[in-house]
Amino acid sequence: MGRLDGRIAIITGAGKGIGRATALRFAEEGATVVLAARSEAPGQGVLDEITAAGGKAVLDVVDVGHRETCRALVERTAERFGGIDIILHNAAYTEGGRIDTVEDKFLQLTFDVGLMPCFWLTADALPWLKKSKFPRILLTSSVMGPKWVQPGRTHYATMKCGMTGFVRSAAIELAAYGITVNAVEPGTTMTDSVERLVSPEFLKELIADIPLGRGIKGSEIANAFIYFASDDGAMTTGQTLAVDGGSSLGSDKFMAFDDH
Repeated sequence: MGRLDGRIAIITGAGKGIGRATALRFAEEGATVVLAARSEAPGQGVLDEITAAGGKAVLDVVDVGHRETCRALVERTAERFGGIDIILHNAAYTEGGRIDTVEDKFLQLTFDVGLMPCFWLTADALPWLKKSKFPRILLTSSVMGPKWVQPGRTHYATMKCGMTGFVRSAAIELAAYGITVNAVEPGTTMTDSVERLVSPEFLKELIADIPLGRGIKGSEIANAFIYFASDDGAMTTGQTLAVDGGSSLGSDKFMAFDDH
């Protein structure tokens, strides 16, 4: 028996990186996964991986950076499966830029894709989560912001700090319904996207500042989510868990590069 048998989970940003790794683990543990991805091709790739392994999943091509699309995603899921047990908001957007140079459109996208769906998806899924025996709200946050900061990513760090506030407050607000709210804070995670976007030299610098000596695997972030989503995490709420190899304990050179 899987630890998530019979549970219906929506995972946003499921087409790559941490979202992909978590979708694979959730399906492996028995969940039916709704792969909410902005682009069809990567989402279809994850769907094919899950079904080839005998798991259950469907692909929903959607941009969660809008109120109406989040509502439609929830409605389609509830109509198809008759309920929702887990919301895992993992999608994010970031464009580099210092406070005085970052364009307003990138600021807006950072918050519309990263922070606002925490509210939108929760509000729309709440009637279904109240009926669930295992209601969970999960977020992919970051050590960037809550634990570390870096010039040129102030807007991203601010958005992730907003997620921490959401986790803590929503956990209290929703506790009466048995709904738990938690987040994972990844450090430098070795996804395909990171390896494509970061130069080998810079990646070596990042890894050199990880006390445990290597980058984090996407599956290791996913395992943290499994704890929160399963019965093991039934009495854990309002918490954020850093999975960063010890980097946030302190380094004057560490810079996190997490990829969703």
